[in-house]
Amino acid sequence: MKILITNDDSISASQLLPLIRWCQKLGQVTVVAPRIEQSGKSHGIEIRNPFGYEKVQLAQDISAYAIDSTPADCVRFAVLGLQEQFDLVISGINRGYNIGTDAMYSGTVAAVTEAAILGISAIALSTSPGYYEHAVEQLDRVFDFIRDHNLLGKHSMYNINIPPENKGIRITRQGGVYYSDDFLLDENGMCHPLGKCVYEDRCDLTLDTDAVMHGYISILPLTTNMTDMGVYSRLAALTEPQKSTVL
Repeated sequence: MKILITNDDSISASQLLPLIRWCQKLGQVTVVAPRIEQSGKSHGIEIRNPFGYEKVQLAQDISAYAIDSTPADCVRFAVLGLQEQFDLVISGINRGYNIGTDAMYSGTVAAVTEAAILGISAIALSTSPGYYEHAVEQLDRVFDFIRDHNLLGKHSMYNINIPPENKGIRITRQGGVYYSDDFLLDENGMCHPLGKCVYEDRCDLTLDTDAVMHGYISILPLTTNMTDMGVYSRLAALTEPQKSTVL
């Protein structure tokens, strides 16, 4: 198996090498990660300006590159630039949860979305900042569950969050807002985002937010399809039927 590892915490993230070593049990590893942290950059890509890349030595047996762009571009660089073929993309392990609607801002999640667009199975991994140095210890358990239930055979893209308690593993759906900001405008024309947790517990363990906050590993299937199928189904009848053309 050929595995691409990326993240949004940068090529210098302390948990990158332990993740690489764990992934080497699965197959051949290539690393492409941002040179500097790209948290909250979502699915931004560079389409007009060139960006730098550099081969770096994380360890003697690892092919690794640092690039001056986003996690989504890391995946694009690996596939479209290096012209490598991968069986799996793993993004993370992110220092901080990517749950609820917050995942929309995540560079970690955007990398696996880009992989799916390019036809590659992908998994995003995130954890609590306080558990960051230990989260890799749970990967055997997580990937045993993925293998035992053939998750990658049933779907190609998952967002996984690992809390310290590890009461069990739950398949979840997207919850609500977990994190937000107050904006402080100063007299020098600068806006200062001041982060705050706005999570509200609904005691619904089908939601990734509640499952993680109650100590369960959350595995959430993602999709790149932005169509609201419920609304589409109700509105599709408003469209005049097209006349069929006989060739």
